[in-house]
Amino acid sequence: MIKKFFSCLILLSLFLTSGCSKEEKDNDLLTQIKDRGRLIVGVKYDSRPFGYVDENGRLKGFDIDLAHMIARQLLGNEKKVSFKQVNQHNRISKLNSGEVDMIIATMSITPQRESVVAFSVPYYITGQSLLVRKTSPIRAIGELNEKKVITILNTTGERTLRYFAPEAIVHGYRNYQDGIQAMKERKADAMTADEAILVGLALENPEFKVLPQKFTNEAYAIAFRKGPESDNLRNDVDTILLQMRKKGELNHLKHKWIPSSYDNKRKMKQILNKTPKYKDKFSE
Repeated sequence: MIKKFFSCLILLSLFLTSGCSKEEKDNDLLTQIKDRGRLIVGVKYDSRPFGYVDENGRLKGFDIDLAHMIARQLLGNEKKVSFKQVNQHNRISKLNSGEVDMIIATMSITPQRESVVAFSVPYYITGQSLLVRKTSPIRAIGELNEKKVITILNTTGERTLRYFAPEAIVHGYRNYQDGIQAMKERKADAMTADEAILVGLALENPEFKVLPQKFTNEAYAIAFRKGPESDNLRNDVDTILLQMRKKGELNHLKHKWIPSSYDNKRKMKQILNKTPKYKDKFSE
């Protein structure tokens, strides 16, 4: 009787273990993507040179190319990726609702965001800077006190501006296109955002220039839903990004899309090495 009892316990244990294993596999996002045969990525459509729609209606940019390269590594074909438009207001909600598998949309790593999403290792290092008219006497962020400055809502720009120029008059806009339009209409003296974004705006609007001073370091990373179901996908993407960096592929994308980009190899290494969870994965 005792032997039979223990046999039943063993069978029950095996059943429960296999059931949990199957459930974990069903919930695993990487498994779902491979079964689906397509990666679904949230990107911006209005943030040249990272994600934008060109004059022929084609979606292009650094983040778009990066998504194709990740799809090639994960699924064996760079075309096995679908894009969904996101912006700085809805990208986290679209990710956490399951509408997209990941977000590649100029998303900086911040402690606040790390509380609601999981980030990959950084794929691009930039810094906040200023866009001004070419005739403007403004040379640095400290000169913005009592000046009208455009920031984009739900970005890190306003908080940084408040720190360096507490008396600046802040005008918040929902997106970069509305912001640059306000600059063209002379509603403000300057616009602050990540340097890489401002470079794209200056390329489209030659009456403006980007000041060389960068007053922050911003690390762009890919965002995933928090939880064990994303762990395998995030680990694979981390490996892909670090291999791309070692092979010079990330540097190639940078020079392809950002003509005035600077060599941020040293800054990338510093940021990775300062963060314990990145340090073990990175080696020169």
